[in-house]
Amino acid sequence: MSTFDGLPAHVLLVHIIIVLVPLTSVLTIACALWPAARTRLAWLVAGLAAVTVIATPLTTEAGEWLEHRVGRSPALHAHTRLGDTMLYFAVPLLIVAVLLVIVHLRETRDRPLPSALVAGIAILTIAAGAAATVQVYRIGDSGARSVWGDKVTSAPVIGPHPARPELLDP
Repeated sequence: MSTFDGLPAHVLLVHIIIVLVPLTSVLTIACALWPAARTRLAWLVAGLAAVTVIATPLTTEAGEWLEHRVGRSPALHAHTRLGDTMLYFAVPLLIVAVLLVIVHLRETRDRPLPSALVAGIAILTIAAGAAATVQVYRIGDSGARSVWGDKVTSAPVIGPHPARPELLDP
């Protein structure tokens, strides 16, 4: 995938990951810790995790296309390498979501899993959700730095600053 309506597809697809990973992580952790949430959200969480796993390679492929198109700077290459790791965080999120669906199905059929096993799944869920969210932040931060670098902080202020009118363009 290269462009969508004239814009690089990566710029659009990355927002799916930026939204879905933290949202899925929070909802998955809620399902792991709160049985009422699991009853209501287990299938939704599994669906969101599946969409995340599908969107991740699409996003990274679009990013690699964009990298080859704009040229490879060291910062952009580091971002691309870091982005390639996201699938290793999205898949565990899907795995724990599926485990939570299994816990939910067993509970609804009056055949609950042992509480120690459910607690272990909860611990894995917290770890997978936290790791995926941190990794999205790290990848996003490296991408923003590779594109923007110091362009915003070193750019001159044009006109008065809305909050600080004393900052005028020199």
